[in-house]
Amino acid sequence: MIPAPMLNQPIPDFQLPATSGKNFQLSDYLGKTLVIYFYPKDSTPGCTTQGIQFREHYQQFQQHDTEIFGISRDSLKSHENFKAKFSFPFELLADTEEAACSLFGVIKMKNMYGKQVRGIERSTFIIDKNGTLVKEWRGVKVDGHVAEVLSFIQTL
Repeated sequence: MIPAPMLNQPIPDFQLPATSGKNFQLSDYLGKTLVIYFYPKDSTPGCTTQGIQFREHYQQFQQHDTEIFGISRDSLKSHENFKAKFSFPFELLADTEEAACSLFGVIKMKNMYGKQVRGIERSTFIIDKNGTLVKEWRGVKVDGHVAEVLSFIQTL
C-alpha cells in the first residue's frame, strides 16, 4: 500500500473515469488549483448537502482559478444520476477500485448501525498549481466546511 501524500509534497499522477463522459488525469490540471473532496456515498443526506454547498460557491472557486472534483466509490452511473439530480457544475470521479482512496489514505473502519464497515472518511484536499498538496481536512463535518475551504483558497 502506498503511503498517503504528505503536505507540501507532489501528488503522484492518477486518472479516474469522470461524469460527462470525461476522464480525469491529475497532470492535465497543472496550472490550476484543485479541490478534491472524498465523500462516502451518492445521494445520502450529508453528501448531498456537501455537494450543494460546493455548487452554491462554485463561481467563487472559479474566480480563484480553482476546479472542484468529488470522489466516491460509487459507479459512474450513480454519479451521473447524483450530478444531474442536484445540477452539480463540477465533475464526480468514480473510484470503484479505490485507487485514489488508497493514494490519499481515506478508507477507514467506521461504525454503521453498530457494525464495523470499511468506508470513505469525508476528506478534502487542496492541490496547488504545481501539483503539490498544500492543505488537507480529514474527518470533515459538512456544516461550514465549504466556506472554510473557500476561505483557504482565497489566501493562495
